[in-house]
Amino acid sequence: MNKGFNKGAQGGFTLIELIVVIVILGILAATALPKFASLSGDARGASLKSAKGAISAASAMLHGKWLISNATPIAVEGASIDMVFGYPSQGTIALAAGLDPKEYVATPNGQQMTFRPINMPAALNATCFVSYNEATAAVPTPVIVVNTDKCE
Repeated sequence: MNKGFNKGAQGGFTLIELIVVIVILGILAATALPKFASLSGDARGASLKSAKGAISAASAMLHGKWLISNATPIAVEGASIDMVFGYPSQGTIALAAGLDPKEYVATPNGQQMTFRPINMPAALNATCFVSYNEATAAVPTPVIVVNTDKCE
């Protein structure tokens, strides 16, 4: 018995199989898209949390240096950091924390400095920021607030 190829048979996918595969790929893409779409918001939030950490660390280290020297301004790596009640002023905290002006927009408001990612849409200004409120008396420390609620 010699079984050969049937000359009338066709090989490959049928149209229905092709449509089913395309539908399945579409469902998978629709499921994965929201995760990839929110990555920029997650990156902004992580950047702001990193900035908050840098501000907190710089504030604490400079306060320690101020306690030892009891002098103002304090020189750090060639930069002069103004101190208010033993903590960096709002005007020099970005310099002290090493925040790059190419990455953050700094907005002063009285004794507060607010930082936002430079490439962020203006509509997110009220909900995506880190702020530094300088010390207002010898005992309280500066208040550092990060808001990443709606950074997408």
